[in-house]
Amino acid sequence: MPLRLIFMGTPDFAVPTLLELVAHGHEVVAVYTRAPKPGGRRGLQLQPTPVEHEARQLGIPVLTPATLKTSEALAEFRAHNADAAVVVAYGMILPQAILDAPRYGCFNLHASLLPRWRGAAPINRAIMAGDAESGVMVMKMDVGLDTGDVAMAERLAITDSMTAADLHDALAPLGADLMVRAMGGLERGGLQLTKQSEQGVTYAAKIDKAEARIDWKRPAREVLRHIHGLSPFPGAWCEIAGENEPARIKVLRCEPADGSGAPGEVLDDRLTIACGGGAIRILELQREGKARMKAADFLRGTPLKTGALLS
Repeated sequence: MPLRLIFMGTPDFAVPTLLELVAHGHEVVAVYTRAPKPGGRRGLQLQPTPVEHEARQLGIPVLTPATLKTSEALAEFRAHNADAAVVVAYGMILPQAILDAPRYGCFNLHASLLPRWRGAAPINRAIMAGDAESGVMVMKMDVGLDTGDVAMAERLAITDSMTAADLHDALAPLGADLMVRAMGGLERGGLQLTKQSEQGVTYAAKIDKAEARIDWKRPAREVLRHIHGLSPFPGAWCEIAGENEPARIKVLRCEPADGSGAPGEVLDDRLTIACGGGAIRILELQREGKARMKAADFLRGTPLKTGALLS
């Protein structure tokens, strides 16, 4: 028999899992997501989350409680009489009473190889730290921060050409397939759980905009991984000399390059920039208030002479 599920998620990353669960015949009786926020061209129109948008297309009831800690929220959650809850980047803490409400508990899809990168920004942190691989894991949730027992995992290599957006887009469908397989195992009574190791625990702190400035004194590969780990948001940035004052640019994609010089020095007419050791070549960037563009297009409007310094 298909499972009776509550789905809890908010951003684009969660949408493939919702769609796959429905496509495989599970009965998603309710979707919990964050409340709409002002957006649109003038910032006045309330914008539903990507998960809410898809849920309404599917005709699934949507709930957007401000908290799950009240007796009313718990009663409403229990009333769904769910076998399990599936949680993917929901963005709200689930208290113990909520975790205990479904028959089999709550299962979270997390975008890292736990116990490495518990917390808010595992995709960004894995790239920024220079990790060789990432992945997705399904765990049965407890009240700790991503500390629950693990059911299933899939691994994925991280290349130096991958940005956070690239890794996000690769992990989302991988995670959707993994969660469908996990719910299939739960349905058949064969889902095995394994405790997380107490070794190798790291925490993926939320990205702070203060850490986005590029430090050209670092080795080239560290600069590259820093740039890619923050692309497209919030975007690693530096400044170039302007007519009146320095102009900020976000660097969104780059590649390793040959060359050496003073950190931040422009080495040629292809936006090769010297680092503390080695160099990178900027491939895509964005001026403040402008659309992202290829380096060649940028240079046509903003020529940078060899020897100029990015700060």
